[in-house]
Amino acid sequence: MKYKKTAPIGVFDSGVGGLTVAREIMRNLPHEKIVYFGDTARVPYGSKSKETILRYSRQIVRFLQTQEVKAIVVACNTASALALETISEEIDIPIIGVVKPGAKVAAQTTRNKKIGLIGTRATVKSDLYRKTIQAENPEIEVIGQPCPLFVPLVEEGWLKDSVTIEVAKRYLAPLLEKDIDTLILGCTHYPLLRSTLKTLVGDGVTLVNPAYETAKELQRLLKEQGMENEIHTDEEFPYRFFVSDEEECFQEFANSILPYNVKRTEQINIEEF
Repeated sequence: MKYKKTAPIGVFDSGVGGLTVAREIMRNLPHEKIVYFGDTARVPYGSKSKETILRYSRQIVRFLQTQEVKAIVVACNTASALALETISEEIDIPIIGVVKPGAKVAAQTTRNKKIGLIGTRATVKSDLYRKTIQAENPEIEVIGQPCPLFVPLVEEGWLKDSVTIEVAKRYLAPLLEKDIDTLILGCTHYPLLRSTLKTLVGDGVTLVNPAYETAKELQRLLKEQGMENEIHTDEEFPYRFFVSDEEECFQEFANSILPYNVKRTEQINIEEF
């Protein structure tokens, strides 16, 4: 099925974290329209089973298909790790996740072949980052560290709070002991902690932001398929936002991090899809 070039890109996440991916798409692909869905009623995904993540992801993809999107970005590391492969075989539109673009760049970046990965328990446990990186270079060691407290701290807006700094120090200590020189921010919430994390790891460690790498991957994909939107949109709302709960909190958060003023967020019952 061939979609119109002017059709939007579907982007979804378990909550607000995927807005970091939407932000990079807005910056790097300014002509593209976006339909964003945040599953705020069922966040976090990182502590749930593979079956549950797959069920949630299928429902969201079905919703995005009703919005006639031309491509889908799974802006959630957990869903990228646990559901992407299955879903890509079930639908006829291009779908990409955030794991592979970030993993590839990390493999190219490391000098001492020691890469740290921070993410949710499910992402770290899935082992997808390690497999993808070692497919690029089997000599690279990937040291994973689940950081379950980061998502609630980010959603609370405590980006530079002393509590967050203390938690981050504890999470990063085992990675720094292993002498990593590259650190993957393996959850889309984590780029919002970037400056805090950078201060703690120091100049010797390069941070890899999969949100940025995913936007670049999307750009390549659209170009390759001749699907990029060449006309600047004059629509009043080129970016549309949907959530499964708490639209006011979501909107407030979105407006604090996006280069675009979100005037409207719609709540939908995702269980109907």
